Amino acid sequence: MATALPLHHPVVIRLNAKRYADYQLRLADAITNFAGSMKFVYFHALLFVVWMLALERSPWPTLTLAVSLEAIFLSTFVMIGQNRQGTFQQEKADHDFLEEEQELKLNTELTRSIHEMALEIHSRLLADPTLPPAEAPRTD
Repeated sequence: MATALPLHHPVVIRLNAKRYADYQLRLADAITNFAGSMKFVYFHALLFVVWMLALERSPWPTLTLAVSLEAIFLSTFVMIGQNRQGTFQQEKADHDFLEEEQELKLNTELTRSIHEMALEIHSRLLADPTLPPAEAPRTD
């Protein structure tokens, strides 16, 4: 029976567990996910239309202030997302480097072992007097 492969890279699993354990990071993720959705766009379009047409006689000064403040906060969430991506990329690169180094070490050991076995077989075949001349290995 085959074992199921993990759905995500081990670094993703570790970082997601760390983020899930921290309420502030979960909140930032939720806000970032919402702010990057079409629901966010529709909500704001509707809100601004209602605000400009129904709620205020002269909405521009207040609207400009509100939109500016929102832009400041949203840019902070964009930076949080960029920091998260940067952390992931660095940890994944570190993980992949260690994996590749282990593979290189294993491949080097296997290559050396195969070389030693080939030399041993070669020396035994050349030194074995029981082999008939027709089956003796060629040395040219």
